[in-house]
Amino acid sequence: MLLKLKKLYKVIQTYKNSQKVGDFAILKADALGAKVDPLVAAKLQQVVGYYPKIDLEQLSHYPQGTFGREYADHMQKNHLQPLNISPESEDIAKGNVFALRYIVTHDIFHVLLGFDTSYAGEIGVLAFAAEQNYSNSLKISLWFAKVIYPILAPQQFKAIFANLKKGKELAQKADFLLGYRFEEHWQEPIQTVRKRLGILQFPTNL
Repeated sequence: MLLKLKKLYKVIQTYKNSQKVGDFAILKADALGAKVDPLVAAKLQQVVGYYPKIDLEQLSHYPQGTFGREYADHMQKNHLQPLNISPESEDIAKGNVFALRYIVTHDIFHVLLGFDTSYAGEIGVLAFAAEQNYSNSLKISLWFAKVIYPILAPQQFKAIFANLKKGKELAQKADFLLGYRFEEHWQEPIQTVRKRLGILQFPTNL
């Protein structure tokens, strides 16, 4: 318990530095006990210690239709920054590969799966991750989201449950995405990346 309190204190201190959003996210996940099934951990071996810095400025100059350009456009449109990890948080990042990879790739999932950042879009990504069995904590989060999101955004009620269904369907057909080194494929057409990963149909602004 004392260890968790110390971790949470560190999270709060990191949060005060708005330039370290990635550190805040990984510390929060670690402090709250984000864990992964051993079978999933085995599939993540190829991304152990892998968290290259994402440069939105560079990606924004890639040709239209490339994976990197689509990601940069998504991030800039929604006023988001990549959750890069600083050297200060490297030990935690190495010790909790699942938390690190899920945090870093969250917005990448939005782009590849075609879900926006509304409540309806968020539940689509969450449903995908839960269906791919990344962790029990995500399944619990999905259960809460199904209850809370329609209350928070009643105007999105139909889209929320449509995306919930679509996210699960996409997950059943797609490869195991969490262990994929997306950052090595920025220059490829996004449709090529989707096809390789088994994402053959995806929603757009449901």
